[in-house]
Amino acid sequence: QVQLVESGGGLVQAGGSLRLSCAASGRTFSNYLMGWFRQAPGKEREFVAAISWSGGLIVYADSVKGRFTISSDNTKNTVYLQMNSLKPEDTAVYYCAAQLGGAIASAKAYRFWGQGTQVTVSS
Repeated sequence: QVQLVESGGGLVQAGGSLRLSCAASGRTFSNYLMGWFRQAPGKEREFVAAISWSGGLIVYADSVKGRFTISSDNTKNTVYLQMNSLKPEDTAVYYCAAQLGGAIASAKAYRFWGQGTQVTVSS
């Protein structure tokens, strides 16, 4: 079992920055690929970025490339999502998730999920 707890969401003006954190715990979570997804009201859950704990694999959605950075700190068992140049369309609940194998950008491939943290970007 893997437990995930997100934090760091909030309200920010367009062009601003936020850093989300995902604290992981549980047995052998280091074997999992970690992902960030987001879901806006009335929309499907959308892939944002993913990273392996070794940092050897990093993938971004086209919509966030160049603005968001995913990273991991193995000493703190935490995955981060640094979000810069935020836009109103980035407004969503952001979820941290973990998977052992499957399509990296597919929510269905992720077995464990955090409770989500709200990010609101005002124009």
